Amino acid sequence: MKFIDESKIEVIAGDGGNGAASFRREKYIDKGGPDGGDGGWGGSVYALADRNINTLVDYRFARHHRARNGEAGRGADCYGKGAEDIVLRMPVGTVITDINTGELIADLDHDGQKMLLAQGGKGGLGNLHFKSSTNRAPRQCTPGVEGERRELQLELKVLADVGLLGMPNAGKSTFIRAVSAARPKVADYPFTTLHPNLGVVRVSAEKSFVIADIPGLIEGAAEGAGLGHQFLRHLMRTRLLLHLVDIAPVYEGADPVHEAHSILNELKKYDEVLYNKPRWLVLNKLDLLQDKDEKIAAFLQGFGDYTRYFTISAINGDGCKELSYAIMEHVEQVAKQEALANVDNAQKTDNLIL
Repeated sequence: MKFIDESKIEVIAGDGGNGAASFRREKYIDKGGPDGGDGGWGGSVYALADRNINTLVDYRFARHHRARNGEAGRGADCYGKGAEDIVLRMPVGTVITDINTGELIADLDHDGQKMLLAQGGKGGLGNLHFKSSTNRAPRQCTPGVEGERRELQLELKVLADVGLLGMPNAGKSTFIRAVSAARPKVADYPFTTLHPNLGVVRVSAEKSFVIADIPGLIEGAAEGAGLGHQFLRHLMRTRLLLHLVDIAPVYEGADPVHEAHSILNELKKYDEVLYNKPRWLVLNKLDLLQDKDEKIAAFLQGFGDYTRYFTISAINGDGCKELSYAIMEHVEQVAKQEALANVDNAQKTDNLIL
């Protein structure tokens, strides 16, 4: 199945049914009075996060989603039937924005989350609502309200704890194969990864984290070189970035320090928030080096500032286990900090209410 992570759709809620202007007419009953019923509600359009869906391919060609109109009211106090709502199932991590206003409509960040996209129109009032002591035979009724109509932008941002960042052929896919059950394509040419891959890394029976592998960046990605920046959105929700560097390039004249700085420049051009996320340096392909210590020291001196670094060989798994345990510890620490922050915010909200 083709991976689709963005789409544009139009949602149209149903119109409310018109109210009825009717009078009771039965044998032997003179001047029965108004009995026009109300119109039914038009159908609304909802979005529902479903963890069993991982792509927006269903909305690549099905662009228009229209709910039915409510039924009109009838005589004998008969109210019109409301139309059924439409529920659009989307992958967890989908961000929905209004194209015309730029308003954020929904951020489906957990399974089962349901959000209203377009409200169905309210049914009109029948003439029985307008009767009074001075107006015993009202002939007025109201039409149904039109349903909302919106053009929406859908963007999928995968939910992962850790994101892999690096040049093509830095070994990102090999690393995710080494630490998880994911099996992305691996080959000896660049851009073997054409769409994001997710893997679950389990460090014990109770502890695990999700890691995301995206296609590699190259210098000039902001101008559209390579695959550009189109997949960087999938790193926005991560708690940690792993910057993988090929410490033993096979191409003559390749400079790992320059390539590593190019990745950071492209990251900064894309988004300052993403650039400022916690980021660890991971030097890969140590199995191809003879003088490991000298090459590592030279790279670190040329690269400059870094928070933390690890050395691994993803092809044979050297250093991957230690890195996985360090990632798990970091993810748990960040999760605790987020939980404490949520508790503090809830307490502040309660105090304001009181």
